[in-house]
Amino acid sequence: MLVSVNPADGAELARFPLHTEREVDAALADAASAQATWRRVPITERVELLRRMASVLRAGKAGYARLITEEMGKPLAEAEGEIEKCAWNCDFYADQAPAFLADEIIASSASHSAVVFDPLGVVLAIMPWNYPFWQFFRFAAPALAAGNGALLKHANNVPRCALAIEDVMRAAGCPTGLFRTLLIDAGSVAGIIADDRIAAVTLTGSTEVGAIVAAQAGKALKKQVLELGGSDPFIVLADADVEAAAMAAVKARYVNVGQSCVNAKRFIVDNRVAERFVEAFCRHAAALKMGDPLQQGVSIGPMARANLRATLHDQVERSLAAGAVLKMGGAIVEGPGFFYPATVLDHVTPDMAAFREETFGPVAAIIRVDGADEAVALANDTEFGLGAALWTADVEAATRLARRIDAGAVFVNGIVASDPRLPFGGIKRSGYGRELGSYGIREFVNLKTLWVGPVKAA
Repeated sequence: MLVSVNPADGAELARFPLHTEREVDAALADAASAQATWRRVPITERVELLRRMASVLRAGKAGYARLITEEMGKPLAEAEGEIEKCAWNCDFYADQAPAFLADEIIASSASHSAVVFDPLGVVLAIMPWNYPFWQFFRFAAPALAAGNGALLKHANNVPRCALAIEDVMRAAGCPTGLFRTLLIDAGSVAGIIADDRIAAVTLTGSTEVGAIVAAQAGKALKKQVLELGGSDPFIVLADADVEAAAMAAVKARYVNVGQSCVNAKRFIVDNRVAERFVEAFCRHAAALKMGDPLQQGVSIGPMARANLRATLHDQVERSLAAGAVLKMGGAIVEGPGFFYPATVLDHVTPDMAAFREETFGPVAAIIRVDGADEAVALANDTEFGLGAALWTADVEAATRLARRIDAGAVFVNGIVASDPRLPFGGIKRSGYGRELGSYGIREFVNLKTLWVGPVKAA
């Protein structure tokens, strides 16, 4: 049984029975059959499905956003932005997929040679709760445009969102069986991955779960794309616009109540501007309103689950015990719901939990350094490598420093964010493979060499 709980008050919203083995098997059979037909539909027709998906999302934005907020706690304005971003992604791939997947002609000794992009088949998407619509649609739009089918195993605490996604796809006229939501527990995943009707797997989630899924998919020799944890550095050099950097840093840390792999988490600040940065950061963080995420003006809603809040608070307490300085927050909010205040820890060092571990919630760790070289060294002193931000007035120097930072993306004087036009993903224990952009749509295709004779005359 999957239980939907409102994290703002702990109230149960709904219960859903798990799909039986027979129902899962039928979904696999239907998806394989539907995809065999879908792959033969011209791409110019396939992308029309994406346009309809965008229209359905926009038409139902208010309802879908409220559903997100009720089920995982995101402030309502951010949930509305999530739905709009999903629609934008669908529109982007509807416009660009035909060009991204056009045959690539390559000169060779043949009379004609090219790389063609064929779909792999049915992809199992294992998705997290923190962006319950976006994480799915950023995968689904390019995957479906490329001719694949999809089955969704969503996080168990967002079953209403998972079923709403199925409603979106149905309303958009997705061919019967090409997409299904599977209400299953984690123990059922390995068997589905091993099933011959699944061609590949994509997962967004924790590093620990990613390692398990990678092992299961690797044993079955299935292609994987993994977007995993992160402990993104936000570097502020001595010549940066400190006020602008601090304002951006607060947004980068506390958006989605700090529950994102690509949130800035470690704020690495040059000692020459550290005091000014900490003052400005705390001033902007203190202005964030915590409360009912359905209410206008609220920036800090509840965390998604009680156990996540307990883990975060333990990281804060261990960091304080190791010598970090508490500037604000740091205490569990009493009363209903899973609230935790915007928290700032100063004088964090690499031996502390707030530096070494991923803090998945509204806690900022400030690390003071002497110069750019130490900043980059500490930015790279982590098992993760998803995103990074670098703030400086010297953009030319920043582009050189960016090449020294171990990350899938480096944003100079900006906040790291996913964008349909740009590839997104990480290195090290943040995963592998890419989503979005032209690179993302080619993850779940067969790059097939086509060689046509007779051989050209010498």
